[in-house]
Amino acid sequence: MARVPKKDSMATGVTSGLPTTRNLKKIIAFGDSTTAPRGPLVVYADLLRAELAKRGQPAEVINSGVPGNNTEQARERFACDVLAPEPDAVILWFGLNDSAIDVYLNATAPRVAVETYETNLRFFVAQLKARDIYVILMTPNPMTWTDELRGYYARPPYKPLDPDGMNVTLGPYLDAVRRIARNQRVPLVDVNQAFRGFGKSSTGGMDALLLDGMHPNDAGQRLVAERLLPLLIAEAQD
Repeated sequence: MARVPKKDSMATGVTSGLPTTRNLKKIIAFGDSTTAPRGPLVVYADLLRAELAKRGQPAEVINSGVPGNNTEQARERFACDVLAPEPDAVILWFGLNDSAIDVYLNATAPRVAVETYETNLRFFVAQLKARDIYVILMTPNPMTWTDELRGYYARPPYKPLDPDGMNVTLGPYLDAVRRIARNQRVPLVDVNQAFRGFGKSSTGGMDALLLDGMHPNDAGQRLVAERLLPLLIAEAQD
């Protein structure tokens, strides 16, 4: 497996924000199955916890990822899982489930309309900013075809003969995250861009970053963590 680029490419896919000057003691990773613990996989929340401690900035990193979650479901647990613990920073990573069209169940529309997805993300950002909580947005990662995914999604609007055909519904959701980050002036880690950039430079392509065509593997999780770290490391202590 190709190694994930380190120092020289760390800024790739990181936009709309400078490293915080705060001393962040409690960080919540709020997301779906790309965030949630997954067996022996070392997810980005675990990596952040270890790397921040190594850099002399130990923090409690709470993993609040729930497999299968979309932003509508996440909104129902937002007060309990995110606001109640009173974090200093929150990382928001949603989109794969929102944008999915369950064609294997004869669905013809995404689970969550892009307009609702954007409204929910804006709600999260507004609530966090109102409490002076540092917020970071992330775009959903791209996916690649596997035999299992073809078994579920090999029908329109998905394009099983197109190597990028698993991502046909994702574009408007990526645009929404980028738009919110730009308009609300919050940091954005463009995971989608970073994965695609890696895929072009690696002989293994994006598959080298994915466990099952959908969820980031160890290398993919590390790539995400490496792009988050510059935004979480304080330049000056309070």
